[in-house]
Amino acid sequence: MMEQKRLGDIATYINGYAFKPEDRGTEGLPIIRIQDLTGNSYDVGFYNGEYPKKVEINNGDVLISWSASLGVYIWNRGKALLNQHIFKVAFDKIEVNEQYFVFAVEYNLKEMEAKMHGATMKHIIKRDFDNIKIPFPSAEKQKEIADILLKVVNIIENRKQELKKFDTLVKARFVELFGNPVYNTNDLPIRSLNELGNWASGGTPSRTVPEYFEGNIDWYSAGELNTLFLEGSVEKITEEAIEKSATKLFKAGSLLIGMYDTAAFKMGILKEDSASNQACACITPNDEVNIIWLYYELQMMKEYFLSQRRGVRQKNLNLGMIKAFKIPIAKRDQQDEFSDFVKQVDKSKVKVQKALDETQKLFDSLMQQYFG
Repeated sequence: MMEQKRLGDIATYINGYAFKPEDRGTEGLPIIRIQDLTGNSYDVGFYNGEYPKKVEINNGDVLISWSASLGVYIWNRGKALLNQHIFKVAFDKIEVNEQYFVFAVEYNLKEMEAKMHGATMKHIIKRDFDNIKIPFPSAEKQKEIADILLKVVNIIENRKQELKKFDTLVKARFVELFGNPVYNTNDLPIRSLNELGNWASGGTPSRTVPEYFEGNIDWYSAGELNTLFLEGSVEKITEEAIEKSATKLFKAGSLLIGMYDTAAFKMGILKEDSASNQACACITPNDEVNIIWLYYELQMMKEYFLSQRRGVRQKNLNLGMIKAFKIPIAKRDQQDEFSDFVKQVDKSKVKVQKALDETQKLFDSLMQQYFG
């Protein structure tokens, strides 16, 4: 059996500094919080004063967030300062391949999650963290494993970049044909969304009747609206559930739009007749609009529409607000031309996505093989 070592016996874990809100300014070194690592922050603060040298981070440093959101990262954005709730890893106890260590910790994040404490901000206790064990083969074997996994990760990242290029291509084609819809640079006629089809919102069947959720009709939540075409929901409902609740059956070719909080203006086009919960609005288009064109028109105007949201804690839209939004409308033949272009690009995207999914499965399998 392969030797196992405790994380606490491999390295020293230096917690970040508890910077106060008033410490955050506009000059000096950036203060790195958990949300700055996860990509969920658009508000980087800076500190221009004395600080403990140990909380300074530089390119190549390994960081582990241990509160609220668990994650392991290799820092690559230059000199910065580490906020509390994040460890900087000092490899000062035994020889270890740092990239191997990162993969091993990444695999063990689920075990760490199971050990988290706290009612509001969950965190892992340092003692529990130190006691987590990882397989610890020879230095040569560590390097071999890390190199193999890195190659697979690089393939995954390259395929993700390919998908982004397809998205960029579609957006560029849209602007070429229709200009910027926020400013209506092509001086197109304006219509309210209410004029472009039939609108409704979804509903939720009673959870007290479990049988309602044992059907085969797709029932989407707003959080599932992540792709141009929706391929299938997590939960399925029955015809009876639709008959005896506020939810409705929307036709294939309709567009679902999220209304609440972080899912506001997430969108997806139904490939099959489907239902949704009350957090989704739905438009079944009339002949004036091609639904694929409308999807991209709304994507281009998304940030503008989101600025209209209401609510202090949860910034929400509602069906009435969405129906009242106004957009420039292109001629139907131009919409159809753009839609045909999107369909061709989407065929290429499907191939790349399939290759990406297969590579991700390979990575997951290798992680299980090496660290499970």
